[in-house]
Amino acid sequence: MKIPTGHQHPITRMISEINSIFSEIGFVFAEGPEAETTHYNFDQLNVPKDHPARDMQDTFFFKEKDVSEPTVLRTHTSPVQARYMESHKPPIRIIVPGKVFRNEATDATHEAQFYQLEGLYVDKGVHLGHLKGTLEYFFSKLFSGETEVRFRPSFFPFTEPSVEVDMKIEGEGKLCGKWIEVMGAGMVNPRVLSNCGIDPDVYSGFAFGMGIDRLGVMKYGIEDVRDYYSGDLRFVNQF
Repeated sequence: MKIPTGHQHPITRMISEINSIFSEIGFVFAEGPEAETTHYNFDQLNVPKDHPARDMQDTFFFKEKDVSEPTVLRTHTSPVQARYMESHKPPIRIIVPGKVFRNEATDATHEAQFYQLEGLYVDKGVHLGHLKGTLEYFFSKLFSGETEVRFRPSFFPFTEPSVEVDMKIEGEGKLCGKWIEVMGAGMVNPRVLSNCGIDPDVYSGFAFGMGIDRLGVMKYGIEDVRDYYSGDLRFVNQF
């Protein structure tokens, strides 16, 4: 009797491919806890005490009686970057794919849990040109086509300057020939470097973050992100 082969979940496939692409240019995989202290989720990343992300309606907080210090389900994988910078000396090149949580309503394009990819590069003389080149290389590999990247000014507490990143793929496919907003990024805020024990007068770095679920939507044509977490094998067996 022939036993049917299993199928990788599309998120698993995406993470594997992402790791493979970034390893080609010297990045290593890093991970950290999903239950994170507010110190690492917010404070070390220069997120102000009055920032909306700290509100109960945006973040899942643990009950005080259950934890020794204020703890949340991490809202991004950036805390891993902070922990890594505290324990490693530059040069640092890491990517951090992992599950994150947001207290928000779910629909075809939003989930309360999803997978995020973040990247960090810290060394002497790092600038936005390095960020642009890195992202163009990544997207051209992931989507199998020549890719152009452009930056638009934005604001994030942990990067300065901060940018929204759009990409355009050359070719004939459905996504080709038009600008698509894909992520936020920027140069690591000097305060964040200082918080993690790195001298901002000597070192600089870039960081970026994007949703792996959304990359899967773009790559595989998935119409509803809730399908990722439905447990329906008919969905997984398509991949």
